[in-house]
Amino acid sequence: DPELNFQPDTGKIEVYRSSGGNGVRLDGGAGYAGAIITPHYDSLLVKCTCSGSTYEVARRKIVRALVEFRIRGVKTNIPFLQRLLTHDTFMTGNCWTTFIDDTPDLFRLVQYQNRAQRLLGYLGDIVVNGSQIKGQVGEPSYKHEIEVPVIRGHNGNNVDVSAPPTDGWRKIIVEQGPDAFAKAVRAYPGVLIMDTTWRDAHQSLLATRVRTVDLLRIAAATSHALSNAFSLECWGGATFDVAMRFLYEDPWDRLMELRKAVPNIPFQMLLRGANAVGYTSYPDNVVYEFCDKAVKAGMDVFRIFDSLNYVENMKLGIDAVKKAGGVVEATVCYTGDVSNPEKKKY
Repeated sequence: DPELNFQPDTGKIEVYRSSGGNGVRLDGGAGYAGAIITPHYDSLLVKCTCSGSTYEVARRKIVRALVEFRIRGVKTNIPFLQRLLTHDTFMTGNCWTTFIDDTPDLFRLVQYQNRAQRLLGYLGDIVVNGSQIKGQVGEPSYKHEIEVPVIRGHNGNNVDVSAPPTDGWRKIIVEQGPDAFAKAVRAYPGVLIMDTTWRDAHQSLLATRVRTVDLLRIAAATSHALSNAFSLECWGGATFDVAMRFLYEDPWDRLMELRKAVPNIPFQMLLRGANAVGYTSYPDNVVYEFCDKAVKAGMDVFRIFDSLNYVENMKLGIDAVKKAGGVVEATVCYTGDVSNPEKKKY
């Protein structure tokens, strides 16, 4: 670091790009992206030597080579070398032994703006964490008219989505309980559909940014189109966290409002075992109370999983859901084609 009497800097090299070309020689040291520069050894990143037919040609080559270098994350002597190589005294070759000590103007360095790296960091933060600027709260002032597809019944006639929907599988849960529901599912001869559009579709494609007001606008049509579905996954996972942190909504209000709009389809949520809908393990009583409140707010089926298939972590969620009166759907996570006998490990 030229500003600290050329004291070696330490840290991680975030960006590294070297120069090259005719007459440019690079002797590599510890310079590469991701390298950790410690104070315990020579901190030379790379040595750049340039040659030319004349002193001026060689000087211009090394000035160009230094401009092409991109090193971010640790400080280097490149800004100082650029000042030195473009100083009038150095350009004329009239330097003396104490020239650097006698010329404080050499240390008036131009600091890097690092615009590209900062912009990439900002974009990465927005992609992962979303904007920290508080945006639309509540219903938007402008509502674009949505086009709801025409839903046709078994007789081929258009379905009136403003009318009450037909009873679905949720009627069994409400009137007879989870055990009767599980028995009816096992006895059903056909294929039952679980729709995850209201949870996973916008979580995977839109960072879970679809708001409650937008879901409510298609709720009536959904209650008719999926009236015979096994479940409609609309809660849990990242929806709880994103609703509070980025949409400035109450996830409990979302659940209760959607429940009123879709009374006939069993609602389903993702429950991360002892982690519930968070990113750390919670006390048992918190998980039990959460599941109880969720069932009372309108949740029916709890898809319980653990990313490492740790059964002990899942047991807490299973017991809490059973006590709350919800339907337990224990889940095993895997990657691969389980139908291929040639693949022995997943």
